[in-house]
Amino acid sequence: MSTLPDSRLRVVLLLEVRNGAQRRFLDAYDQLCRQVAAVPGHVSDQLCQSIENPSQWLITSEWESAQPFLAWVDSEAHREMVKPLHGCVNDTRSLRFTIMRETGHGAAGVRTSDGLLAEPRVGDGVVRHALTFTVRPGSEQAVARILADYEPPEARVDDTTRLLRTSLFMRGNRVIRAVEVKGDLVAALRHVARQPQVRAVEEAINPHLEVDRDLDDPDSARAFFMRAALPAVWHRAAGGGPYAAGNGADDDAKVRRHALLYPVKYGCGGAVATLLRRQDELVARDPANPVLAATVFHRDDLVMRMVDITGPLERHAAVVAGVGGGRRAPAVLGRLVELGPDGALSDEAGLRRFVAHCAMTPVTDRRAPGN
Repeated sequence: MSTLPDSRLRVVLLLEVRNGAQRRFLDAYDQLCRQVAAVPGHVSDQLCQSIENPSQWLITSEWESAQPFLAWVDSEAHREMVKPLHGCVNDTRSLRFTIMRETGHGAAGVRTSDGLLAEPRVGDGVVRHALTFTVRPGSEQAVARILADYEPPEARVDDTTRLLRTSLFMRGNRVIRAVEVKGDLVAALRHVARQPQVRAVEEAINPHLEVDRDLDDPDSARAFFMRAALPAVWHRAAGGGPYAAGNGADDDAKVRRHALLYPVKYGCGGAVATLLRRQDELVARDPANPVLAATVFHRDDLVMRMVDITGPLERHAAVVAGVGGGRRAPAVLGRLVELGPDGALSDEAGLRRFVAHCAMTPVTDRRAPGN
């Protein structure tokens, strides 16, 4: 399983600065540092230049935890802060790590302290991420047809990266595309964007988007992908089976992938995502748990839970909704989401209505050959 940890976070940004742009780059970095110093959760920054290749630079930053960093990096404020850097660099790559150990001088040597990850998380080598955007009301059916009717991209990206699965859902005018990648997520997204059939689909849906974009313009494309990012903050798969590798076992007709989009109250997105994670942890050891895999995607007040489950959704409404681990959990969730005048999570019927209300419409669910 993997989860968004509460320990300190180290962010590493690799950059290639354009020839002649070093002074502008340094000025832009100094301005960015002054601005980011006021962001809650930020601890420190370092700027480094390669001793072998002066065009290669490294920015590292430390944060109190992953949550404040992700909230900032997906914000409009962040997009405005980093704009001056865009004209100075050819390429960037961002890596995020939780801090497990620190080595200092003196007798203490290696030490573990508050804010460090005490135990390593168990991963499966699969990166999970989602992109989301909205289309103009009234165009939903046309967009669904476009997104459902195209040839999948080549699964192999390079020797170390491979596309495993893409699942696309809609609810109302919101589209969410979840991807599972073995290897480098950024390389996979760039690979997909270059595929002719994918470019044709993106061009076809452009007139239907609520927010215009131009994927041929680097600044517009960068703004779109930052605005559309919906990170996975929690994943649990049932004990080491094929779902743990992100491959699925859908050959069994009883297994289906579903997605729930939660009607989160303003400012409650983080609390909803945390509740879903803790509830999944509580039911993880139950052999009767019908949820074979669960992934929570979260940004601001947008929370989507994707589940692979045996049997129909309504049969196991509590665990599907993510509140199957305790009697108080439905009441807690009920305070964090908009239930409407007739909504209630106090009984099975109310939970079933809630699940039906949150359920997204599946558009495509494609796995690469051999997965």
